[in-house]
Amino acid sequence: MTDLTPLLAFRWSPRSFDPIAELTPAEVTTLLEAARWAPSVDNRQPWRFAVGHREDETFKRILVNLPATEQRWAGRASVLLLAAYHATGNPFAAYDLGQAVAHLTVQATALGLHVRQVADLDRVGLVADLDLPADVRPYVVTAVGQLGDPFSLPADLLVHETSLRHRRPLAELLLSCSNSST
Repeated sequence: MTDLTPLLAFRWSPRSFDPIAELTPAEVTTLLEAARWAPSVDNRQPWRFAVGHREDETFKRILVNLPATEQRWAGRASVLLLAAYHATGNPFAAYDLGQAVAHLTVQATALGLHVRQVADLDRVGLVADLDLPADVRPYVVTAVGQLGDPFSLPADLLVHETSLRHRRPLAELLLSCSNSST
């Protein structure tokens, strides 16, 4: 690997969260500040977050709108963050939200926390259950917490949790563009 910062090189998306660890208010604020300072097109900052701490009502409302397969591990996270964007004719809002979540993820790594994102969610259910404004679009749920014991996971999840991380080779990510002029 090239000289990549450890914050990126060692970032990992586990399913094994510590079911009793809690995030401090300062940690949550720091994560949201990292997201707040992400770049956005025309500095519109369209991202919005709903923060649920384990056992509070917001956490429960977010959790029930995840698929059952994801609920098995997500309920152990310290915090579930619904990441959404303000849809006000901004064609780049989802892109900007992705930047904000990426910044939040890097900050979590710097704090010794782990993040796993879930994109398969009941968006209509989240709008209703969290009473979101009509122009706010739920996009992804981000689970945040301390790493837990992977052997506490169901067997099918343990296999994924303990396997080696893989990334496509860089050459596969590059588009081969040819000059189309005649």
